[in-house]
Amino acid sequence: MRRVMDVLLALLSRFLFAVHGIVTVWRVVVVKGEPCYWLLLMGVALLGVEMAVTIKCTRNAEWKWFSPMVFLYLSTVIPSIWFLELNLLQFNLPINSSSPDFLLLSHLPIAAGLADLEPENWVAGLEQTMLIILVLGRWLMPKGDMSRDQLSQLLMVYVGLGADILDIFDTFKEPQVKTNHAVIIVGLSLFSWALMQFPLVLTQTNPPKLHTKLHLKPIRPGLLPCSYTSCCSSEIWSLLLTVGLQDGPFLMYRLYLMLRENVLNQLMIFFTCKNILIVMLELYRIGVVHFELHRPGGRERSLDEPQRQTERAEGERFEVLESSGQAVNESINESF
Repeated sequence: MRRVMDVLLALLSRFLFAVHGIVTVWRVVVVKGEPCYWLLLMGVALLGVEMAVTIKCTRNAEWKWFSPMVFLYLSTVIPSIWFLELNLLQFNLPINSSSPDFLLLSHLPIAAGLADLEPENWVAGLEQTMLIILVLGRWLMPKGDMSRDQLSQLLMVYVGLGADILDIFDTFKEPQVKTNHAVIIVGLSLFSWALMQFPLVLTQTNPPKLHTKLHLKPIRPGLLPCSYTSCCSSEIWSLLLTVGLQDGPFLMYRLYLMLRENVLNQLMIFFTCKNILIVMLELYRIGVVHFELHRPGGRERSLDEPQRQTERAEGERFEVLESSGQAVNESINESF
């Protein structure tokens, strides 16, 4: 039953990605007026093959550290967003509603309503729904080896990342940026670079707890398991990826716009200050986790102190019972 549910969830999430990818590519074909742009669907077209391989080769219908499904979806959507943004910002031409693709769907009421949308609304809507689809798709797809707690944490991280990534498109509306193609291309490159966080599944998990059994010897205070001796925990890797893929490049981009392009307004100053604060907090968190990880017994004590206290009390109680039992046995032997 669990396997069937995983297959159904895998089908539903990939169907969601495929529908949004098809709509995005269709919009590119309408804007460009050339059928060759349908080749952008190669990414979502491979979702069926990817699903078959994933279900066959994995135990929980999902890979542990990397999601090929999200990568294939982004390989379709990201180039489409590039074409739409460049067409909108470079040429700023009205959409030719006599395109064959529009005529094909002109009898549908929803198509007639979509034809009346402004190009800016089209692009903004596709970009915003892309981030929503990423979160919903990750929620619907099988959890794999993640627990529900880790999945909920990952979804909350995705929501925050998506909101921050969409903020970069607000810089394209500035008068100093609208006609600067180099700055627009750099902004789109940073947008694509930041989206590479979504195929990666680095959950900030705590190390496993040390369950002491009564028949086992207690672990020495200075001795740590092998998971504590690794160079970096998954939390540090997640923070490093966030700094390197999003917060750091976005900060440099906004500083360049402020200092070189003279883009000075309230929103730009606010988001730049927010980027500086976030980078400082992330670097501080990386340092705290790193030093706590390599301090003898520190990481174990800080993350699992209540459990360790309980186990210590049980161990002391067992030692008392064992010593009293030995004393009773000795007295019985002496009496005989």
